[in-house]
Amino acid sequence: MSQADTVTRILDSAEQLFAEKGFAETSLRMITTRAKVNLAAVNYHFGSKKDLIQAVFARFLTPFCNKLDKEMATMAAGNPNPKLDDVLGVLAKTMLTGVTSSGQSNKLSVFMRLLGLAYTQAQGHLRRFLRDHYNGTYARFITYLRDAHPELSPKEIFWRIHFAIGACVFTMSSIEVLREMSIADTREDTGIDEVMNQLIPFLAAALER
Repeated sequence: MSQADTVTRILDSAEQLFAEKGFAETSLRMITTRAKVNLAAVNYHFGSKKDLIQAVFARFLTPFCNKLDKEMATMAAGNPNPKLDDVLGVLAKTMLTGVTSSGQSNKLSVFMRLLGLAYTQAQGHLRRFLRDHYNGTYARFITYLRDAHPELSPKEIFWRIHFAIGACVFTMSSIEVLREMSIADTREDTGIDEVMNQLIPFLAAALER
């Protein structure tokens, strides 16, 4: 097995177990057992459990934020004063890139579950990691919100953003269950792209009012 294969297996196993059981409840031994590697491999490639948690997030967030930065730059070049709906549309488009292909919607769902755990479990190191590595992308989004609504105080922005994150985490981490509920209640299947199209105006209204 190559080193790249070993790293991928460790990350895949850690991602699945963290999402299923939580960060504190998942031991390195559980991860090595699922990945079929020894503990030395985890220590060699990641150093610690905290570093492994951060690597799981970085695997998703680094390419996502790089693409989102490019998409927002393209949007700003064509429209220097975009509406919040436009910004959220770019965010949704970036999130949905590739997720309609086989297996990718589950990847997004798993990541959103992990993001929810980052907020609900005591993972101060992870929140610092997210701030240190991805704050530029987050700050760019906040700037659009402030420009669109300069009357909002920092306190109002903080709470509106985190309420919006909560709605996204709940919806996207439970997407398959919600789709099944939709079929039962409305007799119609709702694709993940349509779910996002329903979510965007709700988030825009919540952030703007």
